[in-house]
Amino acid sequence: MLQIAAWKRVLIWAVCLAGLLFSFPNAFYSRVETHNDALAEIEAMGATPEREEAASVWPDFLPSALVNLGLDLRGGAHLLAEVQVEDVYSDRMDGYWLNVRDALVAIRDQVGFVERLDNVPGGELRVRISQVEGMEAALAAVRALAQPVASVTGLGAVDIVVSGQGNTVIVALSDDEKVATDNRTIQQSLEIIRRRVDEVGTREPTIQRQGENRILIQVPGIGSAAELKALIGTTARLTFHPVLSVAANANTTAGSGEIVVQDLEDENQFYLLESVAILSGEDLVDAQPGFDQNGQPSVSFRFNPSGARIFGQYTSENVGALFATVLDDRVITAPQIREPITGGSGQITGNFTVENSTQLAVLLRAGALPAEMIFLEERTIGPELGQDSIEAGRIACLIAFAAVLLFMALSYGLFGIFANLALLLNVGLLFGVLSGIGATLTLPGIAGIVLTIGMAVDANVLVFERIREELKTAKGPSRAIELGYERALSAIIDANITTFITALILFALGSGPVKGFAVTLMIGIATSVFTAIFVTRLLIVMWFERKRPRTIEV
Repeated sequence: MLQIAAWKRVLIWAVCLAGLLFSFPNAFYSRVETHNDALAEIEAMGATPEREEAASVWPDFLPSALVNLGLDLRGGAHLLAEVQVEDVYSDRMDGYWLNVRDALVAIRDQVGFVERLDNVPGGELRVRISQVEGMEAALAAVRALAQPVASVTGLGAVDIVVSGQGNTVIVALSDDEKVATDNRTIQQSLEIIRRRVDEVGTREPTIQRQGENRILIQVPGIGSAAELKALIGTTARLTFHPVLSVAANANTTAGSGEIVVQDLEDENQFYLLESVAILSGEDLVDAQPGFDQNGQPSVSFRFNPSGARIFGQYTSENVGALFATVLDDRVITAPQIREPITGGSGQITGNFTVENSTQLAVLLRAGALPAEMIFLEERTIGPELGQDSIEAGRIACLIAFAAVLLFMALSYGLFGIFANLALLLNVGLLFGVLSGIGATLTLPGIAGIVLTIGMAVDANVLVFERIREELKTAKGPSRAIELGYERALSAIIDANITTFITALILFALGSGPVKGFAVTLMIGIATSVFTAIFVTRLLIVMWFERKRPRTIEV
């Protein structure tokens, strides 16, 4: 019998209604976007009359999720950056120096005096001992500092390679550790870039690794590539160093373990600092813009428990000494420690504007980039070009839609009109799902929608042709419709599963634009199968129950 249970009918219409409800905000894109932006600002910075007015342009009881527009539709910035992973090797060796020094000092009776050599190849630590006959003991002591490589591919390997040359101990990272370090550096860079981009409230940025040491960054809605570079290209490397003395000039001779650093505000002011930092920006857990006791813009920061303990201990032991805050190899402030600071928090002051202090706080909260990035490619895509793409995509969709509707109506009459109604619901469901999952629509994604429109009627064509065949065997219309759906089902499922698998492979192996096409195609396949098997059949059943025709023409 040609029947559909009441609960199935309710469920089908409920799914259609939910899909249309979620897709509805996209018809009022600008208004809903203003509403969402205002709500985000109210949550982040508090309510104001202007923000509340902007939030009221869309009713709160309606869904407000939108299909995010990609870079090629909204406009924005595109960068391809290469991370200089070799920079991290030198930093790792700097971190090893204190441990190596302590290990050699512990056997001073065998190795004599210990001195770190400067101007050595990058990524190496070279230490000279005065008693060459103690080289074997020195190598053993330093090799004892080796740790297992923290990666799956480096199982059984250690992180450093130690060798001797004359009276010099040479320490370098092992090949397995370099691979692990490169991966960690790229992952850390990806996370920090993502935090910095998210801080400024951009929508759906694309930030992904390409190759071994490159990162692709695409941010829709941002003004220019230069603005994006200014946001993510700053290393914002914050360190805290003891001040040994105020240097006379840049040519002041720095001894072993010392560096000369220029003042950020006064180009004629230099400081002689210990090269090894007491603390770094990695010890920060928060940084907020504010104002100092004189009403000047500043940045307040707070250390984690470990950093707070070190900071408190150092300031307690060095009251009266100068303590320099260094940002990207420039001293931004070098105040005198007047009393122990044991609360784990402090304040960075300088010749800041409100904008500078806010930007610095954003960079410090996001953390320091572990290595320098060189931008190999940069493009700014204007919103006008994106609007042209939207218009072109809209025209393509309308033409495809009109052609399919006309073909179905002329080929299958009333049944074709039922298929057309299901096709309209199919597009609504497609946009509803895209909105619900927060997907990003790109130009290839529009191509996926156009393809979905063309493919959506395939299932109906199979069903209607099968019904025609069943009518030729002199079965009644009710039985012909029922058998048409039953016997066409396997072909519908086979055809759509193979297409879905292809789209899934594209999504798994493809990059950004290909993924956008694959996502819309997979969702379109699911919604078109649903509307063809359930919605069209329900429309036919409801018509059949009302009219009770003795014969039908498909």
